[in-house]
Amino acid sequence: MFKPTRNQARQFFFDAWRKYRQQEVLSGIEQIALEIILLHPEYHDMLEDEEHCRDKDYLPEMGETNPFLHLSLHVAIKEQLSINQPAGINACFLRLRQQVGNEHDAAHQVMECLADMLWQAQRNQTAPDELIYLDCLDKRLAKLKKK
Repeated sequence: MFKPTRNQARQFFFDAWRKYRQQEVLSGIEQIALEIILLHPEYHDMLEDEEHCRDKDYLPEMGETNPFLHLSLHVAIKEQLSINQPAGINACFLRLRQQVGNEHDAAHQVMECLADMLWQAQRNQTAPDELIYLDCLDKRLAKLKKK
């Protein structure tokens, strides 16, 4: 399993954005990253300022969202959907998309569950549990249906 360092993960997004801006050829995964970056114009300035943003810490307790984590979770979700792993993620995603109206908002719903599952695994020092993930998605769907 590929486990990039924080700097490698950040560099990946800086490079994809730079290549796009310079009209260079992107690899397949860079193209996926670019599609996600283009959906997040609020991160474009940050990606233009590699020198100042490369080592910046984003602190949730200060109300900050880590843009690199956010973009990385989007990429992970795209990869999961491309291979339907965990099994059933595609069906959940399609139902979420129907409920919220578009793919990007549905991805954000999935992202909340993915982030929670990863946080629990990290906190408990266990492997990520796909049952927790899928259960969270089912609960989100049920909650959205009630609205």
